[in-house]
Amino acid sequence: MKRILLYLKPFRLRMLVGFIIKVTGTMAELVLPYILTHILENVIVEQNVGKIILYGGVMVFFGIVACLGNIIANRMAARVTTNFSKEMRKELFSKTLYLSSADTDSFTIPSLESRITTDTYNVHNFIGMMQRMGVRAPILLIGGISLSLIMDSALALVMIATLPIIFVTVYGISRRGVPLYSRVQKSADNMVRVAREDTQGIRVIKALSKNEHENHRYDKVNSELSKQEKRAGTIMGIVNPAMTLLMNLGIAGVVAVAAFRVSKGLSTPATVIAFMQYFTLISMAMMSLSRMFVMYTKCAASANRIAEVLDTPDKYDITEDSRKDDGIHVSYDNVSFSYLGKKDNLKNISVSLKKGERLGIIGATGSGKSTFIKLLLRFYEPHSGEIRINGKSIKSYSRDQLTSMFGFAIQNDFIYADTIEENIRFGRDIPKENIISAAKTAQAHDFISAIPDGYSHMLSSKGTNLSGGQKQRVLIARAIASKPEILILDDSSSALDYKTDANLRKALDENLSGTTIITVAQRVSSVKNCDHIIVIDNGVVIGQGKHDDLLETCAEYREISESQMGGAFVE
Repeated sequence: MKRILLYLKPFRLRMLVGFIIKVTGTMAELVLPYILTHILENVIVEQNVGKIILYGGVMVFFGIVACLGNIIANRMAARVTTNFSKEMRKELFSKTLYLSSADTDSFTIPSLESRITTDTYNVHNFIGMMQRMGVRAPILLIGGISLSLIMDSALALVMIATLPIIFVTVYGISRRGVPLYSRVQKSADNMVRVAREDTQGIRVIKALSKNEHENHRYDKVNSELSKQEKRAGTIMGIVNPAMTLLMNLGIAGVVAVAAFRVSKGLSTPATVIAFMQYFTLISMAMMSLSRMFVMYTKCAASANRIAEVLDTPDKYDITEDSRKDDGIHVSYDNVSFSYLGKKDNLKNISVSLKKGERLGIIGATGSGKSTFIKLLLRFYEPHSGEIRINGKSIKSYSRDQLTSMFGFAIQNDFIYADTIEENIRFGRDIPKENIISAAKTAQAHDFISAIPDGYSHMLSSKGTNLSGGQKQRVLIARAIASKPEILILDDSSSALDYKTDANLRKALDENLSGTTIITVAQRVSSVKNCDHIIVIDNGVVIGQGKHDDLLETCAEYREISESQMGGAFVE
């Protein structure tokens, strides 16, 4: 909670003003029963209408002050809570974007989504309630007890005797609530995961008639969430009934003692009436505090989950490297990497590229091709060896310096709901003519121009109103629009026909002659003209060289090439 409450610091002054207004309104509310007692005991007996109207006016005045004070304070609290939540969500989202890929894998995407949405909502609710009820309830409780002690200490002691029992009961139950709601949120993560998977794969689900199967899968995680919520709700649901029971027992005790004291002339009916009003206020305050305890358990569980993300250290360390450019643009020097630290997913990879050269990477699914790319982009850190760009370790570049060198297109990259032009521009300062030029190189200009709105055509989320090949060409245009120093095409032309793929490669050679291009592909035709080709199998380079050389020296490459002949190569 301490980590989360730091976001309230910028709003201290506004919260202080709201606190003062809230205190004023609550104190005015507390005065009302005391004035009523004075009227009943001292004013009415004088039968002075003027005095009655005067004190009645005083009560109306304090009632208006109480009402306006609470309204103004609550509105200020709402603004503070909204701004607080906005800043918290903003930093949490930003932190999520900058998490290392290993940390993202550890948290999981559904869990991060849940933390940004459900968890921040729980914290938002508690902070708002804390400002509204967290100020008012203690004042009503302490003020009500103090005034009731002044009015009739014997009756007040009967009421006070129930408060420690209530506090211990609420505190004991609430302590159990934090771990319970932590488990609820973990179950919610699983439900979000399944819902996310099904929404992304809805077309496949329908095509394979697996609706019922996915319904059962969702029911399983939904039932687990309901089970955890039921358990937490059952435990925390004891709070209000227990408090009501204890408060009613206290009221019964007060009524019994009050009847005895009035019959003996030790108290007056007017005092009992006022006292019962105070008891009602105190009961409301205790109920508010119990609600806050319940909400605190949710908030504390959510705050811990949010803090886990915010406190995750940035693993993007930058080291000094005084080495100068050695003429090699990109190099892997005996690089090895493992996702789980048990078996190497890449082992002893070494390759060098001069500026403007083309590297093709080919291999079976799961062989480590994409991992090769992720290490170059520093999504993960190699466990041994070194990767260098322009002679310097990639660890010597800042995040912005490194990423600014690259254009990157992958097979299933994302498209957001905006125009084709903005999807290619992607928030960068790229003029329209460069966007059109990139689209022409990516073989996308013709189909874009054929659309009535052209580059202003609105795309749906994930580009569902484009074909697979059209979407890939838009993504390739996005990758080359900034004229990158290094272009990475990770299986990004798999949906293109052979002729379009050949035209794309020809256009890349003509228009990006100074750009170093790394192509990951399943097709030999996509890499056969590269200056260097590496064949990866189970994380190990089993063949390296040019196309003709590999046909003679690498049996696996030759087998792939022969299986794709028969008109597969279109130049």
